[in-house]
Amino acid sequence: MTALNDTLGAKRSIRHYDFSMPFWEATRQKKLVIQYCKVTGKYQHFPRPVSIFTGRRRDIEWREVSGKATVFSYTIAHRGPPAFHGVEPYAVVNATLDVGVNLIADIVRCTAEDLKIGMKVKPYWHPLETGEHLLMWQPDNDAR
Repeated sequence: MTALNDTLGAKRSIRHYDFSMPFWEATRQKKLVIQYCKVTGKYQHFPRPVSIFTGRRRDIEWREVSGKATVFSYTIAHRGPPAFHGVEPYAVVNATLDVGVNLIADIVRCTAEDLKIGMKVKPYWHPLETGEHLLMWQPDNDAR
């Protein structure tokens, strides 16, 4: 089995924008919130200051979602940026949430052989020094 490193020890510099603060605040309680357009009934991610469907700020609200997802695509990095040197290989997964939007994050507790398109994943919350948590993926072995 080819172990994939979990990148938990990598030092990250994460920028926060005012319009994304509800996302980061929810991570303090290990909750995933995604922007939802009240007019169209569609979710959007990554956070933006306005609805991508209507262009209006007032049409956006934040809704908690389960975080359950399916691997859409992935890549295994054998060379990473400086903060990730020494933790290669690691995998970055693009997963489709059960509400239909994709979210990209590292995966933990997974081997290269086990990582597959269509695999079920769920959130793994990595604590940050700020009290927030970084969303990463982990295999959802309980999913059908």
